[in-house]
Order: sequence, then C-alpha cells, then structure tokens
Amino acid sequence: MNPTLKKSLKIIGAITAVILAIAFVLRYDTKAHSPQDTVHFKSNGITLEVFYNRPYKKDREIFGGLVPYDEVWRTGANEATTFQTDKDILVDGSLLKAGKYTLWTIPGKETWKVIFNSQMYPWGIDLEKKAYRDPQYDVLVIETAVNKIDNNVEQFTISFEERNDLIFLFLSWDDTRISLPIKEAEGVEVAESSI
Repeated sequence: MNPTLKKSLKIIGAITAVILAIAFVLRYDTKAHSPQDTVHFKSNGITLEVFYNRPYKKDREIFGGLVPYDEVWRTGANEATTFQTDKDILVDGSLLKAGKYTLWTIPGKETWKVIFNSQMYPWGIDLEKKAYRDPQYDVLVIETAVNKIDNNVEQFTISFEERNDLIFLFLSWDDTRISLPIKEAEGVEVAESSI
C-alpha cells in the first residue's frame, strides 16, 4: 500500500474516532441533565407509550423563558418525544390512527397546541436550535387550555391517568399542566381532524 495513502487513512481514522468520542461524551452529558424516561399505559386492551427526556427547572423561568411562547417545542429535551398507540384512538374527540408519532407542542400563555407528527427525526432540534419537525407530516393538532397548578413540578413530567372511561395524557412542568382526554376509537363515530 502506498505510504501516503496509508498515512491519510490513519489520520482519517483518528479524526473519526475523536469525533465519535466527542459525540458520545456530549450525548452522555445531555442525558445526565435531562434523563430519558418511558411512560407506559395499558388498560382494557389499549396500550400507549411515551418516550421523552426530562429536563429540570433549576430556578429558571420555564414557559415564556427557557421554552418561548408561540414557538414549536420538542416537548422535553434531547431526542424528539415519541407517542405510540396500538389502537386507533380519539384525542380530545379527534381520530389518531394506531402507530408511532413524534409529539410536539406550541406553548402559549392560555392555550397550547399539541401536535402528533408521523415522521421520526434524528434529534429534537437542528444545528440552529430550531425544532426538527416538518409540519407537512402533522397528522393531528389539538388546542387545549393551560391549567396553573399550586405545587411547582421541578422535572418535566408526562403521565397517564385513567378517570371513569377516559385516559388523560398530562404534561406538567413548573406551575403549568395541560391535559388531553383519550379514548379508544372503536365503535365511535369520528369526525375527521382538521389541520
């Protein structure tokens, strides 16, 4: 093998190894500050799952500060948050087909838009720190009221709760909570969602 080619390959290999090591350290570091979590819900034949990363408040102003109003948020940190359902469901009365979606939000002072997008993305934001979401793949957009809560939630939390015959998806952080009612779509007359 040509000595110059051999030397070039070694240099390229070393640079690649350094880049991979830096990427690994940065990814590990971001996970340490915003650990990942998966929330499962299973009841009456329906299975729901949310994968997300959970940043901390750390005495910061969250909504209207760290998370600007009226801009798309990845709904957590690091990777884009994902929502998965094994059955067709109604989210606040609108149909969402069985499948896996990325979950995005647009927080506002009085209402939030919650967006289910059919594409998976390599990370939650791009190099310009803008949400990776491509709106042409939005399959459902729901607007819901903001609820202020008395006890501040230190770490961003997504949870499910079953009440009567409804499942509620809650997103809570700082003094803010939003909720979306969910039920299985089987046997229910459904209006098409408008996007």
